[in-house]
Amino acid sequence: MSRVEIADAELVSSAVRGDRAAFELLVDRFSGRVLGMALRMLGDRADAEDVTQEVFVTAWCGLSALTEPAAVRTWLFRVAHRQCLAVLRSRAGRRTDPAAELPDWGATPVGAGVVPRDPERSAEALAALEALWRALRGLPSAQRAVWLLAELDGLSYAEIADALGTTEESVRGRLARARHQLAATMRAWR
Repeated sequence: MSRVEIADAELVSSAVRGDRAAFELLVDRFSGRVLGMALRMLGDRADAEDVTQEVFVTAWCGLSALTEPAAVRTWLFRVAHRQCLAVLRSRAGRRTDPAAELPDWGATPVGAGVVPRDPERSAEALAALEALWRALRGLPSAQRAVWLLAELDGLSYAEIADALGTTEESVRGRLARARHQLAATMRAWR
């Protein structure tokens, strides 16, 4: 059976029985998404990698308590969200220059070997991304988390509610407020 054919629930069951290869498949399957979520929430690669590692340590120790093995993806996002909130709370005491928290958007295209065809358009796109990042950082953490899970990770309202330990109605409200605030903030970039 190939890696893709193995259901999440089957991997969880095998991992709970101590099958390290099954757990490694779970890590391979979800670590990129968990890292991406953490990176978007935290804006710092080192912190995001630490959170990702903690999520899978927690998973290894806590998979047996998972009542719905098929919901492992949502559970992992919930653990990641809680870990990210802990990091954000620990940062709250350390005020820094907000611009210092921005990721180095400019390094990605150059590092990837992409040569911009139009430097002016590239500069505008970079400025818009930085503005979006600042706007996201300005959202309350609950709204930011909902927006990221919906817009970037593609989770449904039910999955987001489960991941964040809230109701679908709360998710809808937070997402609507986040979208409204982001649209108002980004109006100049239209």
